[in-house]
Amino acid sequence: MMTYIALIASVLVGLLIVFGLNPSKKTVQLLLSFSGAYLLSITILHLFPEVYIPENSSIGLFILLGLLLQLILDFFSKGAEHGHIHIEENIVFPWALLISLNIHAFMEGIPLAHNLNHEHLLWAIVIHKIPISIILGTFFVSSKISKTKSVLFLLLFSFMSPLGSFAGEKVQFLSTYKTEITAIIIGVFLHISTIILFETSKDHKFNLLKFVAILVGMLVAYLA
Repeated sequence: MMTYIALIASVLVGLLIVFGLNPSKKTVQLLLSFSGAYLLSITILHLFPEVYIPENSSIGLFILLGLLLQLILDFFSKGAEHGHIHIEENIVFPWALLISLNIHAFMEGIPLAHNLNHEHLLWAIVIHKIPISIILGTFFVSSKISKTKSVLFLLLFSFMSPLGSFAGEKVQFLSTYKTEITAIIIGVFLHISTIILFETSKDHKFNLLKFVAILVGMLVAYLA
């Protein structure tokens, strides 16, 4: 139950930050860099060893599959999972964004049901969801999409990861292939986190604040 509450709360916290603090774009980018570093570090430090402990020579293929899957989802979400949402005039309701983000959120919740590093994975997802929710909330506030549709979108998004975790517990297929599914999620996380971390700054200038945010994210993950 606490897992479900934490996942839902991460989206609500992001929205509260939008409406309560109205953070600057620079602040959100730093938070995104921290979350990307934390997500990548948890993936390398905890998830990689877990999937490679069992003798499964094909596990690397599932990691590659996760990378390819996220590439496909990015095509529809336009990179929302790593902080890229562009507001256009006369925008219609973003169905492609809704579907791709919810698929992503559902899948990342599945390994929580049986993961040996449950707490680490949970915090990685929660910390990642907060800046994404801030960006989504800002997108809807700035767009001309109705408040009702915006709220329904965000509510659905907040429930998808808990639903994925619940499915991981109850669906036998997901339980049987938990290692392979975790490997797919590793691929997804690698894609998202590396894009967040290694995007070049404007004119390829060194960004000290971003570097510090990344360093702190890695350090927190290591000490967790």
